[in-house]
Amino acid sequence: MDKGLMGVQTPCYVVDEKRLRENLTILRQVAEEAGCKILLAQKAFSMFAVYPLIGEYLAGTTASGLFEAKLGKEEMGGETHIFSAAYVEEEFEEILQVCDHISFNSFAQWKKYRERALKAGKSCSIRINPEHSTQEHGIYDPCAAGSRLGVTRKNFEPEELEGIEGLHFHTLCEQNSDALVETVQAVEEKFGPFLHQMKWVNFGGGHHITRPDYDRKALIDCIRAFREKYDVQVYLEPGEAIAYYAGYLVTKVLDVVENGIRIALLDASAACHMPDVIEMPYRPPLMDSREAGEKAYTYRLAGSTCLAGDVIGDYSFDHPLKEGDKLVFEDMAIYSMVKNNTFNGICLPSIALWKEDGSIQVIRRFGYQDFKGRLS
Repeated sequence: MDKGLMGVQTPCYVVDEKRLRENLTILRQVAEEAGCKILLAQKAFSMFAVYPLIGEYLAGTTASGLFEAKLGKEEMGGETHIFSAAYVEEEFEEILQVCDHISFNSFAQWKKYRERALKAGKSCSIRINPEHSTQEHGIYDPCAAGSRLGVTRKNFEPEELEGIEGLHFHTLCEQNSDALVETVQAVEEKFGPFLHQMKWVNFGGGHHITRPDYDRKALIDCIRAFREKYDVQVYLEPGEAIAYYAGYLVTKVLDVVENGIRIALLDASAACHMPDVIEMPYRPPLMDSREAGEKAYTYRLAGSTCLAGDVIGDYSFDHPLKEGDKLVFEDMAIYSMVKNNTFNGICLPSIALWKEDGSIQVIRRFGYQDFKGRLS
């Protein structure tokens, strides 16, 4: 374990600047070779202290609502895209001031806001649903039966396309390029007649482009062929790929108890600090550990909240764990800071940047007022 990480006051999210730049370099190369534009999906990673760095490599940001849009505009600049399942009437004028590309989830929403959006000179799109599932995680599948996301071909209204410059689909989650190739085929089958009318098509997120086994050539070939066939600008908006394996959550053992298995209680919580562990669920990688039973000492790692299910997972170690030991969870930049909470009054982890020169810069510490200020 790196000495720098060992010296961090816990709990703390630490983003690795070197690894972040490596991911961004890959993404810029893909954008250049494919002739597409890549945006940061802020829903996965919104640590704006590194937005100036990200902005050197990407075309801009995409948002799921007004606040994310404002953050991207203020801290990175470039293009500012937004998609919301339904826009809030009271926020739309400010959205017009901040965003240059606006995607609508239904023709009802398009018809409601069309006049204002076009008058403001915005480039608008309709999100479509190709009804082609390529994953098993229903909670993250926009093509699942009964999905509220995107217009199906049955509900598509070609007569209302005047003023629409783009189509937008987002169907993937942590997937390889083969899933995208399938999806593009489904999009062409259902919506092909309308693609030639468009100036741009957004292929959404969920592309794990920076993962070692990702087939980037297939992605590039797919985008090139699509661009040539329909003469459109293609956008990708990955979130996880940008900060993939570029962050850590450093935590400390507070106590060890036993109830049929040894349980190490940490100052980091699945419920508060890594909610996807419970939602997905998944078992986050942990430095210097293995699966349960593979090493000499197995422990269940858990948070110290009152939630009985606040369990991170079972891990094994070469040596017994004791109070004060530090543990480092990996791949903790994505869907962590953006989703954490203060349930039980548990303090939010600090945020730090592990700079390329080896130093660690603490960006933000949190305390009681951050908890109290959310409640009254």
